Amino acid sequence: SMNGKKLFSKAMNRRNLLGSVGVLGAGAVLAACDTTPTPTPEPEPNTNYDAAILNFALNLEYLEAAFYLAAVGRIGEIRSIGGNAEIRLPTGFDGNTAIVFDNDAVRQYAEEIAQDELDHVVFIRTALAGLGAPVAERPVIDLGGAFAAAANAAVKTTLSPAFNPFANELFFLHGAFIFEDVGVTAYKGAAPLITDAKTVLAKSAGILSVEAYHSGEIRTLLYQQKDVDAYPGVKVEAVVKAISDLRAAVGGGKDQGIVVDGKANIVVADQNGVAFSRTPREVANIVFLDTTGAALKGGFYPDGLSIPADLADDFAVLLSLK
Repeated sequence: SMNGKKLFSKAMNRRNLLGSVGVLGAGAVLAACDTTPTPTPEPEPNTNYDAAILNFALNLEYLEAAFYLAAVGRIGEIRSIGGNAEIRLPTGFDGNTAIVFDNDAVRQYAEEIAQDELDHVVFIRTALAGLGAPVAERPVIDLGGAFAAAANAAVKTTLSPAFNPFANELFFLHGAFIFEDVGVTAYKGAAPLITDAKTVLAKSAGILSVEAYHSGEIRTLLYQQKDVDAYPGVKVEAVVKAISDLRAAVGGGKDQGIVVDGKANIVVADQNGVAFSRTPREVANIVFLDTTGAALKGGFYPDGLSIPADLADDFAVLLSLK
């Protein structure tokens, strides 16, 4: 068995493409104009990376499960799985009491997603054990300072008070948005690297589908409040676009806000209506809040990913793929 993560995307028109190139910087523009192809490292033929891919996905699922379970006051359910590594939360919030939701429907959505993410963690761990593969323990996860740093980087200023996704329902939706599209692109990007099509790829596609449902749900809820001030004078639409631009800048483009050309943009996809793909390196850049493209820790994973010793070399290959 395997498991899949999240990705959904919407047609990237010329304006969006230029915008993405803009945030990538002059170096990317020059590289794009260079007619000499840049060789991309390829996995060695006949090498099975499925266990490493599943463990990479498991690291992402630990993060998402911790975020959603904390929001609904169930943090203990993930703390009991995969070891005793620290889960850092904002000061004054312990994850044992749900945040205050304005809308009971949104509370129910959050509960459902939290359960899905917890199920994904258990499922992938079970799948890896069934393959006779090592299982990554839960890494140290930062759901406090990392969110504040991500928000500051997105809006290019120091927000006061610091962004806290557990402060209220609207901020919770922004926190969820940071993760959801990333998961979809991660599972999509891993698909061509998977060897076992019947079990690992099939199950991964199933998880990717669930993550895409989550993404569409969160994006729709944010769009409904796009004209609300998230911070004084800064509307939800602008904050979401800033987060999307930041992800695009470090994650290979492949991102969009909830409004494109003045129209709703719930589904993120390329010009063919196909979800975007990100390599493990591009995903790592986002979750490590890394602008160098080389970091092995930081952001939401202050001590790095949890990598079973036997899979260190395979992880190195995955994280080398540009």
